[in-house]
Amino acid sequence: MLAVMSEKTIALVTGANKGIGYETAAGLGALGWSVGVGARDEQRGKDAVAKLRAAGADAFGVPLDVTDDESVTAAAQLIEKRAGRLDVLVNNAGIAGSWPDEPTTVDLETNVIGVIRVTNAMLPLLRHSAHPRIVNQSSHVGSLALQTTPGVDLGGISGAYAPTKTFLNAVSIQYAKKLSDTNILINNACPGYVATDLNGFSGTQTAEQGAVIAIRLAALPDDGPTGRLFDDKGVVPW
Repeated sequence: MLAVMSEKTIALVTGANKGIGYETAAGLGALGWSVGVGARDEQRGKDAVAKLRAAGADAFGVPLDVTDDESVTAAAQLIEKRAGRLDVLVNNAGIAGSWPDEPTTVDLETNVIGVIRVTNAMLPLLRHSAHPRIVNQSSHVGSLALQTTPGVDLGGISGAYAPTKTFLNAVSIQYAKKLSDTNILINNACPGYVATDLNGFSGTQTAEQGAVIAIRLAALPDDGPTGRLFDDKGVVPW
């Protein structure tokens, strides 16, 4: 198995059983990569893997709850046993809560701490890769520059969700600094206003459209950027 897997790019997408995560996994699979489908619900993960395989993707299930230390450790062990390394980590799993949301409802466990937990667990495997990439799923609403630009409409008040993405952006910058002497590229993606169950399918873009930038960042060349925030049109100000 290790000999076969060494010939393919190995990716893990968290929260990949539906929405943008699923379409990201599908897009990476279309590149010929072997894609781990991270899913908290085991059956939904199996269903997503079956659907991806039916479409021709080399997909495999990774039971993964980003809020649980033991689950994350087990996921890292599964990938190590399967492939011996990880080339691309896409931290996609996230929650939105109600909208508009109050600051008293802020929950960092999934959107921030979960990303840190998974990233730290996977870093040893990423260090074994010749072309390691980390992509964190952020949002335009996490950009302080956009939030404070007159005339920019990012929807109603987001006292909980938006700050978690701002926090994630700040954490990602520090990871980029820490990893600056390595070949690991880490960037954040803004998928846009995508119709998913996180927003009651009120978005104006499809999940497939929302996955475009994460796929692009996952496949960056070795001289690509790091420590930046992007959407499908280019750089987004922090």
